[in-house]
Amino acid sequence: MKADIPRIVIAGTHSGCGKTTIASGLMAALVARGLEVQPFKTGPDFIDPSHHTLICGRTSRNLDSCMMGEAGVLRTFAGATTGADIAVIEGAMGMFDGTGGTDTASAAHVARILRAPVVLVVDAHAVSRSIHATIRGFRDFDPRVTVAGIIYNRIGSDRHRAMIAQEEIVPALGWVLRQQECEVKSRHLGLVMAHESPAMKAFGRVIRESCDLDRILAVAGTARPLPVPGSAAAKPQPSHRRAVIGVARDEAFCFYYQDNIDRLARAGAEILYFSPLADAAPEMDAAYLGGGYPELHAAALERSRCRTFLHERISRGMPVYAECGGLMYLCRSLKTDRSYAMADVLPARAEMTQKLQALGYVHGSFATGSGLWAGKLAVHGHEFHYSRVECDNDARFALRLGQGKGIRDGHDGLTEHAAIGAYTHAYFTDAFARRFVDAAAASLR
Repeated sequence: MKADIPRIVIAGTHSGCGKTTIASGLMAALVARGLEVQPFKTGPDFIDPSHHTLICGRTSRNLDSCMMGEAGVLRTFAGATTGADIAVIEGAMGMFDGTGGTDTASAAHVARILRAPVVLVVDAHAVSRSIHATIRGFRDFDPRVTVAGIIYNRIGSDRHRAMIAQEEIVPALGWVLRQQECEVKSRHLGLVMAHESPAMKAFGRVIRESCDLDRILAVAGTARPLPVPGSAAAKPQPSHRRAVIGVARDEAFCFYYQDNIDRLARAGAEILYFSPLADAAPEMDAAYLGGGYPELHAAALERSRCRTFLHERISRGMPVYAECGGLMYLCRSLKTDRSYAMADVLPARAEMTQKLQALGYVHGSFATGSGLWAGKLAVHGHEFHYSRVECDNDARFALRLGQGKGIRDGHDGLTEHAAIGAYTHAYFTDAFARRFVDAAAASLR
């Protein structure tokens, strides 16, 4: 099996150089041309993909070799690009910045896996000729990666552009002037979500006016066909419904890897989206509560009958897997400006902090006797939070971490009844998804 589609990685010299705005604007410009654009994001980000999805009308997927492995990156890429005309992959951080100071899971690593040319976004603010030294360094640092073009961001004037354009180390594909009116606001976990700002989509006009789209498309067309490892799990499969899994999705719970949802569906789950904010109390056999911003909606979550509904259903044995924001929601309370009552499932209290508590990849496993996921089961994921959870002394944990902080002393997955709440945003394996659906199906009996 081979994936043969034009593709391009939009990488940056560093975080904050403007690559998210440039990548999103490029997606919007290509969509305006009538192309089917499949978006991707390297790394474990949830926020930038929400903007991609809104712009392209196709679900943006994460490509992260640390969580997925190289074969997983290829399979996700091949499966998601079916029916698309071009794939645009936005990198994370600087082009060569991977996990733990290595190359692993960097934009350059993903570009190598996908045999994709790179367009490098460079911040031209307060620099002219010296920028070419930076470009030469990025071009030559890893000869296995092709830096095929440059988009100069935050150009100050026509004179500024002319000064830089006197030399050309790598072909210039765009010159973008400073655009204060298109800035997207940020909060503690990054940019605001797509439903909160249309600025990224509006940047398509700027890209159409500032970049050579024909040359960018020509660069994307130079990508060679990809061999894709075979995997029955990566292909659409008919499956009979074994159980209904409710997935919380609203402004408070909005951090999900689409691959996780797809794996649950392939394992036999009917996916039912519901909103804890909207008082939802759906008929379901299990629930999946993702991360997001419960701290911004704590008062509404306290008022909602969904928290008492979940408390009652979980106390009767309904399986639940909750991540980060979902973990906080299952605690007794969440303290922000004051303390708000939550679902009161887990023997703990959550509290927002001003200081970052954890950031990085997580690797661990569920220990034997962990109830919902009894038996050894590997877990790979990521944690990023500005909160802490204070547990009762006799609290029980289902997840033992080899890498990552978790809730307490390398333990994560606080558990009560058949509910598990973890700071880990897990990237589900097929085995993980099957175990979840097995537990949901068993709850019917």
